[in-house]
Amino acid sequence: MVLLGAIVNGIAILAGTLLGKLLQRIPESMKNTVMQAIGLAIIVLGIQMGFKSGNFLIVILSLVIGAVAGEWIDLDEKFNRVGEWLEHKIGSGEQGSLSLGFVTASLVFVVGAMAILGALDSGMKGDHQILYTKAIMDGFISIILTSTLGMGVLFSAIPVFLYEGAIALCATQITRFVPDALMSSMITEMTAAGGVMIMAIGLNLLGITKIKVANLLPGILVAVLLVAIMYGYGQSV
Repeated sequence: MVLLGAIVNGIAILAGTLLGKLLQRIPESMKNTVMQAIGLAIIVLGIQMGFKSGNFLIVILSLVIGAVAGEWIDLDEKFNRVGEWLEHKIGSGEQGSLSLGFVTASLVFVVGAMAILGALDSGMKGDHQILYTKAIMDGFISIILTSTLGMGVLFSAIPVFLYEGAIALCATQITRFVPDALMSSMITEMTAAGGVMIMAIGLNLLGITKIKVANLLPGILVAVLLVAIMYGYGQSV
């Protein structure tokens, strides 16, 4: 079943959120320290991902062009509107913002190499091991995020499933059109661009910056297009 990995990942986030709800009554000072620890860990992860680039110029161009497109579309505002709509519909007086939890968790779980690689493996090989591993990681992360940001984390399971599911479904046909070398380069640069976004999320969690990370998301698609253009140019020379 092509979508099995994405389904398991979504369920893990739901389960982690429900467990995290039980931990919301921990002292506020402990929550702050835990959130700072998460922020630092996410920054280190982002740096590691960013260094994987084979051509950092692609990453820079991807982020710049992606930021222009994201600001034009205003993805950050749309993400926040969804979160605020959820908060209006089902939000209670819980600690933490439903909108903030939804947006932050969605970005953390979606932006990263494992989501892309795992979904590609699910679609091309029927192998869900990467997404199973990611599901375990996301489950634990959702416990911590929920304890600090609230139940908005629960709804991040929806974009995660849609994102990974869409990639998996497309991947069933992708090998017919994309050579292995090109696919490898695409994944490398997508991972590096995503790493910069992951680092921005960590900085936001620490309160150092207020970067509209969602508006950078088109940069991942731009990275794919730039790699394809360069590969096509190299083939024609």
